[in-house]
Amino acid sequence: RSNPATYTGLLEPVRKAFAKANGVKPALFSANSEGACPTCNGAGVVYVDLGMMAGVDTPCEDCEGKRFQASVLEYHLGGRDISEVLAMSVTEAEEFFGTGEARTPAAHRILERLADVGLGYLTLGQPLTTLSGGERQRLKLATHMGDKGGIYLLDEPTTGLHLADVEQLLGLLDRLVDSGKSVVVIEHHQAVMAHADWIIDLGPGAGHDGGRIVFEGTPADLVAARSTLTGEHLAAYVGA
Repeated sequence: RSNPATYTGLLEPVRKAFAKANGVKPALFSANSEGACPTCNGAGVVYVDLGMMAGVDTPCEDCEGKRFQASVLEYHLGGRDISEVLAMSVTEAEEFFGTGEARTPAAHRILERLADVGLGYLTLGQPLTTLSGGERQRLKLATHMGDKGGIYLLDEPTTGLHLADVEQLLGLLDRLVDSGKSVVVIEHHQAVMAHADWIIDLGPGAGHDGGRIVFEGTPADLVAARSTLTGEHLAAYVGA
């Protein structure tokens, strides 16, 4: 049932904005509470157990997969009902909650963080089970960006990212470092390695052939030495 809106806390200011605009309770705008479709209990799908075979799920016929009661969908904010808002991408929602009748600063701040980590294409109601490992990491990073923690540890956050989104992620990591945070990234992406302040290279090979520190220093030093496989590939990447 979890999705980017519930995981990041975005749904809370959205529910309150809908409630205030329509003079009703915020609980109506949660598919896990009073506003849930009674047929599918807010899941949007109906599960059928096929005994010896794998179970299947089909879209709920009553709510058509929207997860909410029909009466709840009659309430609008900025011309959209709650199911339409949850179907928006982060990029669309950032604009929607940034201006006009639907302007909600608390929601907009969370959406800005999601866009900063390169998740502008995700829909707010997309199940977390459909996200890749890299997407889940970036979602968690966006959630904790406002915290006071001093160290961020990321395991291959570029997984599934387009090249342009990698550049955006690097910009975000730079801002975290500039704000006094320490960022440790376990990564094979050469753009991230070339951008790092310091590299610890484990090798000399992978798996059972690795496990030892074979280099420690700046990316420039690693390229100049070319003493490891990583150094050779990084030198080819930067054209050295």
